Amino acid sequence: MIAKFFSKSNPIHFVIVAVVLFLVFSAIKIDYLEGVTIDIWYVLKQIALFGIVLFSVFILDFLVSKNKLTKKNSYQILFFALFCTLIPQVFLKSNLLLANLLVLFALRRIISLRSKKYQKKKILDAAIWISLATLLYFWSVLFFILIFAALFLYKISDIKNWFIPLIGVILVAVIAYATLIVFNISLSDYSLRFNTYISFDFSSLNQRNIIIGATILFSYFLWSLFYYLNNLKNKSKSYRPSYLLILFAALIAFVIVIITSNKSGSEFIFVMAPLAIIVANYIEIVSEKWFKEVLIWVLIVAALVNLIL
Repeated sequence: MIAKFFSKSNPIHFVIVAVVLFLVFSAIKIDYLEGVTIDIWYVLKQIALFGIVLFSVFILDFLVSKNKLTKKNSYQILFFALFCTLIPQVFLKSNLLLANLLVLFALRRIISLRSKKYQKKKILDAAIWISLATLLYFWSVLFFILIFAALFLYKISDIKNWFIPLIGVILVAVIAYATLIVFNISLSDYSLRFNTYISFDFSSLNQRNIIIGATILFSYFLWSLFYYLNNLKNKSKSYRPSYLLILFAALIAFVIVIITSNKSGSEFIFVMAPLAIIVANYIEIVSEKWFKEVLIWVLIVAALVNLIL
């Protein structure tokens, strides 16, 4: 029933996803209220953060529909919501929520390079978005790989285009430094906010709900990956690079989860959007209706159990 319900794109799907995300967002915030002062500013901040979450869903849906990364359905936003419910800790850190939104903005511009229109502007925009995301969360810098991967996959050979990302980085760096001067903040003090260390210590993720959620996420990724790659040959030649870029985005997101030294579960937010697209592509090609339902219900039940744990 659920698979069939989301098999066609409908505005009501966005409303349902928004309600689910609101309930999960509220539940995780309430769970971490200890020691937090509740005032009007705290409430306004949470409203703004939830607005970022909803806007991320909208950008994801726009990215997918505009670039025909799935058929006309709402599976991608359904899986985004379910994956976030599996690891609700993704809603805990405001800087990562905003950084993820900025990365989605960049991904939208990168994928749209396929059209061959306004290439220089799109490359610059993507570089600026990722640079801004890096100011919020250092390891967002890895998403610069997507820009150069796109230049290679879309066969954009003009050497000038390969230097445009550097211009975007310099532009953001100059503006950021000027802002620090205006607010009398030293560069050394600001740099302390960046955690650039690599760590493979996963002890901080040794929580039952994170372990369960991460295991299911990775299992769905591996299961869908084989079919995702195998189905690439059925895509038109002009669209194949777009699908590969989504896969690269997912791999980069998993790398961030693995190497970041400040592991809390919040870093999984970068995984959710590309993984949702990959799994949505798999669901589309599953012919057995009962199996589609099972795949979705497993996520629903696991997500509910995780919220209770």
